[in-house]
Parts: sequence; structure tokens; C-alpha cells
Amino acid sequence: MNESTQTRPFGDAPDGLVVVDKPAGWTSHDVVARMRRLLRTRKVGHAGTLDPMATGVLVLGVGRSTRLLTYVVGADKTYLGTIRLGQDTVTDDAEGDVTSSAGAAGIAESAVRDALVPLTGDILQVPSSVSAIKVDGQRSYARVRSGEDVALPSRPVTVSELVVTDVRRGAAEDGTAVLDVDVRVTCSSGTYIRAIARDLGAALGTGGHLTALRRTRVGGFDLDRAADLDALAAASEAGEIALIGPADAAGAVMPVRRVDAAEAASLGYGQRIDASGEDGPVAAVGPDGVLVAVLGDERRDGAVRAKPVIVLAPR
Repeated sequence: MNESTQTRPFGDAPDGLVVVDKPAGWTSHDVVARMRRLLRTRKVGHAGTLDPMATGVLVLGVGRSTRLLTYVVGADKTYLGTIRLGQDTVTDDAEGDVTSSAGAAGIAESAVRDALVPLTGDILQVPSSVSAIKVDGQRSYARVRSGEDVALPSRPVTVSELVVTDVRRGAAEDGTAVLDVDVRVTCSSGTYIRAIARDLGAALGTGGHLTALRRTRVGGFDLDRAADLDALAAASEAGEIALIGPADAAGAVMPVRRVDAAEAASLGYGQRIDASGEDGPVAAVGPDGVLVAVLGDERRDGAVRAKPVIVLAPR
């Protein structure tokens, strides 16, 4: 059976990915819980957290395809966001209390564009302290909320695109003159858009935080493939929800290698086959269109062979 996008009746074990257009105010876990009810299965997970304030592409894995989520998490992402210059907040976004209001009346648009240049490319970024990163076994945001002063170490990330799309002057609720900067960001996994807002404000000496964020793409999954929760609920009422099949899903985040029946059988038993020649993971798809395994080349006894990192072939 070909595994491209198709509807899966509830009588079958659901298996594949679903791309949700996450609404504002929902946590990623809220969306997972909702989809578990709609798909009538507990085996649902997500590939990369979106903050409650954020909207947009949230990729969920269902059934055996949850094993593909580790590769989706590592894919690059694109966002549309709004950075407010003139104020800092404790969370680096609009959900936190304002901690300073230097104002942005004297900040020129050209200065904003210049200050974004050092935040582009291969950089070291300090994540927002109000993040899910664990510090000595406890989430950083939990430590901050309990009153601790948390300083996270910087980490390498890649910001391949950081473009200003609009600039607007205005005033915050307390009357502070602010500059709202709309940006489009394409970046590697692990990049914090809140931290870009914070660092831009710091570079301009005015403070900055994120007021809106929409994720428009994760790897090969964009908003064109996303469905909102109301549409998914309606599909559930009809008895079926469209899932992206495992082979199509894997092909959206890694190269695809077609294998013959003999190679597919070997991989199904965890055996190695001829090397794929790719640097990263490769999706091995059998002659019937079914995802057999995810491969990684391995050097062993002087020879390079393709090893199944995970086996997904149905038995």
C-alpha cells in the first residue's frame, strides 16, 4: 500500500504525521491531548514546542510514525514575528511583565536593520531564561518563576534569514514610545526568536521583546499542509482524519532511497545494506512505497555500509 497522504479510518491503527495550525493560547501539549481524543489513540507526540502565544505549524506524529519526530525536530524552521523595541519583559515576550521602558522614539529603521546583521548567520545565542531547558533537572522557566536568577550558557545556532518586512511607530499601554518591527526568520532547530528580540533591543540600547509569532514552516511541512483544530474535529466527526503517510513524511525532512524487495527484507530484520552515500539520515522506501527504515552510513571493518537506525517496516 502506498503511504502518501490519505485518510485513515478509525478501524485501522492510525499511523503517520498530521500538521496542525496551532491556535494562540494553546500549549503544544494541549494540542497533543486534543488529537489523542480525535484520533482515539494515546500514541501521539509533537515535534518541537510552540509557546502558548505562538501560532502556526505544529507537526504531530501518530502511531509508529512518532519515531520520525526526532528528525522533524531537527529540521530548519521559518517564522513571522513582531519585535517591540522600547521595552524589556521578564519572559522576552508579551506574556511577561515589563521590566524596563527605555522607549524607542530615537531609533531609526536603518539602525534596526544594521543591528540585525550580527544576529544573522552562525551565531552563539543565549536562550531565554524562561524556556523549557533543564537546569540541574528542573525546567529553567520553573526556576525563574520561583525567584531564581537563571543564566543559561550560549549555544550555536544558525539564522539563515532575518528580514525586516515592516516597521511601525506607536505607544505601549503605559505611553512608552515603541517601534514594532515585523520580521521573517529562517533558522536552525534550537533557535529562540524571543532571544533575537531581546538581543536586538539590547544592541540598540532600548530593550526589546516579542509580541507575536507564527511558525510558517518546519522542514518540508508548511502552512499549506496544516489544518486547524476545528477542521480536524469535523474530520473526526466524519470518522476519518487525513494523515501524511510515513514515507511521504520522512521524505519531507530527509533524502529518499528506493530499495528493492531483497534490501527491504534485509532492513526489516535490522541487517545492513550497501552504503547510501549521504551524510545524514536517509529514508529507505520499498518497491511498494512503504517506509522500511531510516538509514545511516556506518564504517565498520574498513567498509562503509548503510545501517538501519530505526526500522519501521510493518511485520
